[in-house]
This record gives sequence, structure tokens and C-alpha cells, in this order.
Amino acid sequence: MDEKSRRVFSSKALNYFDELTKNMSYTKTAQSLGITQPALTQQIKKIEHVVGTPLFYSMGKKIYLTDAGTALLEATHDIFNTINTVTDKIQQESSSTTGKISIGLLATTESVVIEDFIVEYKKNNPGIEIELNSLTRKDIWDNIENNRIDLAIMYLPDENIKNWKIYKSKKIISDNIMLIHDNERINKKGKATYKDAVGRPWAAYLEDYYLSDLLTEHFRDALVDTPNVIARFSSPYQLLKFAQESENIYTGLPLSFCLAHESLIKLYQTPLEPAISSELSFVYREDKEKIPRIKEFFEEWSSFLDKVGYIERLKSSR
Repeated sequence: MDEKSRRVFSSKALNYFDELTKNMSYTKTAQSLGITQPALTQQIKKIEHVVGTPLFYSMGKKIYLTDAGTALLEATHDIFNTINTVTDKIQQESSSTTGKISIGLLATTESVVIEDFIVEYKKNNPGIEIELNSLTRKDIWDNIENNRIDLAIMYLPDENIKNWKIYKSKKIISDNIMLIHDNERINKKGKATYKDAVGRPWAAYLEDYYLSDLLTEHFRDALVDTPNVIARFSSPYQLLKFAQESENIYTGLPLSFCLAHESLIKLYQTPLEPAISSELSFVYREDKEKIPRIKEFFEEWSSFLDKVGYIERLKSSR
């Protein structure tokens, strides 16, 4: 391969190609990458010129990978994995007291305990730089997949993670969705069936958020119509404010948020039955815990929770 062809296969070009295979839309991919659609199209055509065959074909308005595109995608992931593995191995030789730890936190996750831990951790490890990013589910996965963050704090199971061979997880807590409402009858029952929960309109998370998908999946599996959503927001504070300042509106919030912000919640909090539960966990590439500073981070996290448990810390933050 000559120098010009090698330049076509830059990390930027392969990243553009990889992102297009995720969205299967030139318009959406260009928007997510922050480039123009013609620039994206031109980059893909350059790659196709080098390999000598189309990478995508279209049927109607949809595009699909050709056999050549599938082969290149597998090779691209192999390249990314190799680079990430080499990076991790280099970092494993580094010190446990210097360097940076980048953490991606799911935007809907209650963060008070991790924030308290970071304060304590920094006191003990002044030479470590901690970067905490509040991200959407898609952004978290893109960042951990491309080694831009070391650790993700997210809910599991998550269908976005299709290849667990190179990833590990550490459970933090099991978190249930609570129905937030003003219905005295449901409050007296002490639990809310799915049919109870759809009795009034809802405020919910944005459609592509993990907890929205989780609710939809459970209601569908129970053969109950999904809630009639009349407003969507990106944060639990916004959901709570809308529900409390409106009449006859329900919403669903994680128990962890309810425990941490009891003083803010003026409505009833009732567990759904059957429970809608997921595991809040650290997710990371398996080689990460061999890096001295990451290993030390997890050891201090365990010690932090041994002193006072996660739930107790949530309650004490009220």
C-alpha cells in the first residue's frame, strides 16, 4: 500500500466508517461527528477507492454493509482493540500515584456518592487527576469502546454492549424504579401494578434513555400499554419538578435518587410490582484493573463502602 493509500486509512477515517456502521445514516452520522454530510461521503468514497469495492449498498432510503464493508468493520474493531490493548499495557507500567482516571457517568444516575468518594480519594491521592463526565448511554459506550474513558458508571443489562469478551463489570447497587404520584389509593396499597401506573399521563426521560427503554420493555412484556407520556426530560430533577408542579401527572424515578433527595419529594413514592430493577455498575475493559492507579481506585472504593454502605450514604446526603 502506497503512502497516499495509508493516509486514507487514518484513525479519523476509520472512526468515521465505524460511526456510520452504527447509525447506518449519513445524515445522522455527520451530525454526531460534527462534520458536513459531503465531507463524510467523500471520506467513505476514498476508502472504497483504496479497497476497490463498495462498503455499503442501499435499498430505498436505508443503507447496509456489503461483504467487503463487514470485513473492513471487523478489521477496524481489531485495530481499535489492538491500540487500546497496547495503551493499557503501557499504562500498566505507570505509577499508582500519578496520571489521570477518566470516568463516564450515565447522565440519569444519582451521583452524590461517587462525588463524595472522589473528594475523599483526591485527599489521599493528590497526584491523580480525576475526570468525571456526565454522558448519554450512547456517548458512554462510544467513549469506553474507543478508550477515551477508563471507567463507565451505568445501568446493566444494556443491549448496547454486544461483546463482553474484553469487558468486565463491578456491581454497585441494584436500583429499582419508583412510581412518583399523588394517588392516595396506590399509596395505601404500598405497591403499584403496571395497570395502576398507566392510569394517568406521565413525564418521562427522553426516548433514547436507558430508563425509558427499560420501562417500555417491562410494560410490553407484561402486555400492558406503555404510559401516555406528555413530557420528556433529561434529568430526574426536571421530571420531579414537572410532576410536582402539574396536576395528576405520574413519573418514574430511581430509588437511589429518591433516597438521596427525600426532602425535595412531596409526592408519594411507591415501588412498581413486578419490580423494574437494574444494576448500577462500573464497566471497563478487563485490562484496566491491571493499571496501578485503577487498581488502587477500586481498592479505595471498596474501603470507602466498607466504612459506610452505599444506601446509607445516599440517605445521609438528604
